Amino acid sequence: MIFYFSGCGNSQHVAETIAAGLNDKLTFIPEAAREGHYEYTLAEGERLGFVFPIYSWAPPKLVLDFINKMSLKTNPDYLYFACTCGDNCGLTEKVFRKAVEEKGWSLSACFSVQMPETYIGMPGFKLDTPENAKRKIDKANDLLKRNIPRLINKECFSEIIVGSLAWVKTYLVNPGFNRSATDDSKYRVSEACIHCGKCMETCPLKNITLEDGHPKWHGNCTMCMGCYHHCPVNAIQYGKATVGKGQYVFREEV
Repeated sequence: MIFYFSGCGNSQHVAETIAAGLNDKLTFIPEAAREGHYEYTLAEGERLGFVFPIYSWAPPKLVLDFINKMSLKTNPDYLYFACTCGDNCGLTEKVFRKAVEEKGWSLSACFSVQMPETYIGMPGFKLDTPENAKRKIDKANDLLKRNIPRLINKECFSEIIVGSLAWVKTYLVNPGFNRSATDDSKYRVSEACIHCGKCMETCPLKNITLEDGHPKWHGNCTMCMGCYHHCPVNAIQYGKATVGKGQYVFREEV
């Protein structure tokens, strides 16, 4: 059983690749949360996995909230996570381990997968070049080929790219991100909008509706930036931070 979250496709690719390798079932966390589906039963010996992107050097709050509400009839004997990141993950492993230990579960394995950057909601953040994006995806696929057999064999391992100033990033910067950087009131749509509704369709939290053909955000944003990146005419901007920075959605061939 694999639970995953993804906004622009990086983590979805990782989750689908692992699920195919393990012949396992995928559950999309936002959809399960909307349905209030938090109770699950693991078969004997079944693995429990989580796949998610790193948001400001920690797991997304919605992932941690979902884990907090989860109920399992039997504790997993093998629990792992795979996280995607543009560069590094800070102390994500420590945060995740604490979350599952509070449920009475034990973390068996974890690894990070560098993927093309998606977050450009602040000055100084930018997308990878197409060449770097392709290089990251190729390396990610090689990493998955190496690690899926380890998950099959239920090996215990930790391969997380922590990075510098990890404590500061995870325990000081991340709380600030969750408090203020997920403010969707800064989203704007230009006259280039073609009223296609793609932003509404792709928002994982169903936080967008169309009013008079234009998107309106409703304050329940995780800042995956999927609406921005999926817009076919780049009509959506996040304040001035995203202007001229381009778009990215996962594709096997970049």
